[in-house]
Amino acid sequence: MPIPLLIQGAARGVSSIPYAWTVLKVVPWIILFAALKFYFGGARNTSERLMHSKRIMVTGGTSGIGAQVVHELAARGAQIILLVRQPPSDLFIVEYIDDIRNATGNQNIWAEQLDLSSLHSVRKFATQWIDNGEPRRLDGVILCGGLAVPSSSKGNTVDGIDEEWQVNYLANFHLLSILSPALRAQPAHRDVRVIFTTCSGYIGAKFDLDSVKTGALNVKNKKAAPRGVYALSKFALMTFAHSFQRHLSSVARPDGLPPCTRVLVVDPGHSRTPGTRRWLTGGSLWGLMLYLITWPFWCLVLKSPQQGAQSILYAAMEESFGRGAGGWFIKECREMDCARVDVRDEDVGKRLWEFSEKQIEEAEKAGAVKRAYEKKAKEDEKEKETRKETSSAKAQTAGSRRSKKNK
Repeated sequence: MPIPLLIQGAARGVSSIPYAWTVLKVVPWIILFAALKFYFGGARNTSERLMHSKRIMVTGGTSGIGAQVVHELAARGAQIILLVRQPPSDLFIVEYIDDIRNATGNQNIWAEQLDLSSLHSVRKFATQWIDNGEPRRLDGVILCGGLAVPSSSKGNTVDGIDEEWQVNYLANFHLLSILSPALRAQPAHRDVRVIFTTCSGYIGAKFDLDSVKTGALNVKNKKAAPRGVYALSKFALMTFAHSFQRHLSSVARPDGLPPCTRVLVVDPGHSRTPGTRRWLTGGSLWGLMLYLITWPFWCLVLKSPQQGAQSILYAAMEESFGRGAGGWFIKECREMDCARVDVRDEDVGKRLWEFSEKQIEEAEKAGAVKRAYEKKAKEDEKEKETRKETSSAKAQTAGSRRSKKNK
C-alpha cells in the first residue's frame, strides 16, 4: 500500500493523495512528542539479579514509585516486607497484598506496621525485629517513603516535629540505627543493600544546625518554609547514608571478613506520584483544577511511577554493587557524582548524627510521658465507669428489696 501511494505522489504530486498534507503536518509533531516523552522518561534498567529467597523491607511500598518497586521485585521472587502505617489487618492492606500475590504469583509478601510519623512506632517495630535468639535474614532495605507537604497543609507529627523532617529523614535514621546490629550480623557471603531515595531538592538545602536547634523544624505556625525543610531533610538523608556506610564498615566482624552491607543513594527523578500531585496542587481544589488543565505538560515532563522505579531496581539488582566499599549515588541507572560534596563530609555527618540522636531522645521522652498520662486518664475513666455501673446495680437491687418488703 505505501509504495503505490509514493509512486502516485511522485508522479501526480502530493495533493493527489487524500489527506496527505494533513498527515505531513501532524506526523512531525507526533514524532516530536514521542521523542520528548522517551527522553523525559529516563533510562531503563537492564540489570537482573536472582531475587528468589531475598528478604527485603520496603517503606512507602503501597503507592507511587514504591509500589512499582515492590511489584517488580515480587515478580522476580523476592520476599517483601511492606512497612505500612496501617495495621496489617487493615482491609486496604489485605486487598493490596492479595492483588500483588495474584499478579506476580509470589505468596511471600506480608506487611508489618511502622508509622514513620511516630518514633514510638518505629522503635516498636525495629526492636521486635532484632529481639530474637538468632538474627533474622535480611537482604535489603529500600526507603521509598517520603513526604512533600504544601505550605497550606504543613504541620507537625505526634512527636511535635516537622512532618517533612521526620518522615523524610529522622524516622529513617531511627529505623536503621536500631536495625544496624541485624544488618551487621548477616553472613559475609550475603549481598545486603540499603537503598535511600532522594531527589534533586537536596542541592539547594542550607545545612544550618544552629537554626534547627532554635526550633526551625519544630514550629507550629504556618509561616515556616516547607521547601527549605524538605530540601534539608533530603540533604540530611544523603549525609546520613554515607555516615551509615562508614558506621557499618568501621565495626569489625567476628569472623574477620569484610562487611556485607552496602549503602546506595538513588535519585529516581521527578515522577507523577500521589505526593508530587499533592505538592503541585497545593492541597486545594483550585490547584487540582489547574493541575488537570496542565496535565498534558506534566504527563510529558514527569516520569510515570514505573519509569521512576527503574534506577531503584538498577541499584537493587546491578551485580557490580555486590562488592566494593558502598556509598554510591545512582541516577538514570548509572553511577554519578553528587552535586554537593559536603554530603560525604565526615564532620557534617558526625554533627548531624549527634543532633539526630539527641532530638530522638528528647522526643521519645516527651512521648513516653504523654502516653503515660493518656493511659492513666483511660484507666481513671474506666474505673469511673465501673463505679457508676456498680452503684447503679446496687440501687436497682435495693429498690427491688423495698418493693418486696412493702408487699
